Amino acid sequence: MILKLKRVDSELYLSYLGMFMFWLTSVIPQARPPPCVNSNNICRSAEMFQLFFLCFSLGIVAIGAGAVKSSSLAFGSDQLKREVYQDNARLMERYFSWYYASYALSILVALTCLVYIQVNMGWALGFGAPVLLMLFSTLLIYLGTPFYVKLKPKSSLITGLFQVIVASYRNRCLKLSSQSEDIQYHQKKGSTVVLPSEKLRFLNKACIVQDPRLDLSPDGEAIDPWRLCTVDQVEELKALLKVVPIWLTGVVLSINISQNTFPVLQANTMDRHIGSSFEIPAASFGIFAVISAILWIVLYDYLILPIASKMTGKPAHFSTKERMGFGLFLSFLSVLVVAVVEGVRRSIAIKEGYLDDPEGVIPMSAMWLLPQNSLTGFAEALHAIGQNEFYISEFPRSMSSVAASLLGVGMGVGSLLASSIMSTIDDLTKRGGEESWVSSNINKGHYDYYYLVLAGFSLVNILCYIVCSKAYGPCKEEVMEEEKP
Repeated sequence: MILKLKRVDSELYLSYLGMFMFWLTSVIPQARPPPCVNSNNICRSAEMFQLFFLCFSLGIVAIGAGAVKSSSLAFGSDQLKREVYQDNARLMERYFSWYYASYALSILVALTCLVYIQVNMGWALGFGAPVLLMLFSTLLIYLGTPFYVKLKPKSSLITGLFQVIVASYRNRCLKLSSQSEDIQYHQKKGSTVVLPSEKLRFLNKACIVQDPRLDLSPDGEAIDPWRLCTVDQVEELKALLKVVPIWLTGVVLSINISQNTFPVLQANTMDRHIGSSFEIPAASFGIFAVISAILWIVLYDYLILPIASKMTGKPAHFSTKERMGFGLFLSFLSVLVVAVVEGVRRSIAIKEGYLDDPEGVIPMSAMWLLPQNSLTGFAEALHAIGQNEFYISEFPRSMSSVAASLLGVGMGVGSLLASSIMSTIDDLTKRGGEESWVSSNINKGHYDYYYLVLAGFSLVNILCYIVCSKAYGPCKEEVMEEEKP
């Protein structure tokens, strides 16, 4: 869409501006507090302006980065013609897979190369490199503008959704006939959607024309859009409401992924040496999840699907719902493995006499953490790619931006719920003077029990997903596969 292209442009510019302002804090002495005095370890606090400048720049970066992720994903899918996608579902699947792979690769570069530059070459160069990369990406999208597919923008989608809710409530007294030909529905000019679907039928009242002379203007438009909506508007709201149960099951996976603090504490107590000299930083073990996500995409595209195609004698393709379900199962396995490994680690720590020393390094290799990180990476790649493709393919094309935003919203909700669950378990388990399961001393705590609770949530979530998936019915891609000769 033209509007969508302008949004990507403005959001990239916003991210670049925020990153540039953040870089200024490393090169302008007045934008940051003076260095600490090493002799007596005296540090001066930041002034109000310095704090405001830092927080403002980080806020702009966060807003721009969060917005550009959904807009760029939706805009990229717009470049793939709908008829091409209908003829070849693998085209869309491949686009989402490699979009996610490039995103994961950027995280990998940020956690390795950029961190190395910042630590060894200084903050000015370390923050300057992302500024140059942002400038390059902004220029690149401007240079490609003449070649993009640009769809005409439509009226506000959010307003249209609220209009359907209000109109269906105001027309709640209307009776729906079992014979669709007995009812006149308000259709958008040029739309291929003639009749509303039978699911969530109560919303169909929003697009029923009661009296054409009173409801419609001479050019066929609704006189009061808050009482009469088009069939397209009704179907857009239905599409959003139908995916909510499946979207909620993805939130539980986000809860599992949002456990960021404990893995670092866990790795810090284990032997992280590779050979005699090199030691992996405790905070770097999350990189293995990112590497696993990229590895899964490569294996899935170049090994698993070709082998499956040879075995079946026809092009193999796993549906979005199958991939999301398998991702949820791998997420369940990952937290289960964390619980088992932590149980073993805690037993060794207590046996070695480190009960009161949460930072003591036990004789257990940190390589035992690789299986859980690998499973997390596989699960996130499978589920995230499947979710994005599911929403984009199921929603009308006018809702592609909303579809691309749902994954990010789910991750945000999952992060908030993860904090809430940990706080609740902390309050419940430390009653009566007992040590909390999520104690800051991980040897006295019981993080193995905590992860078993998460595993229980994940198992129930898988069962809920199976029910919701069956209740949803066949996806559009499944219907198209059945219609092929």
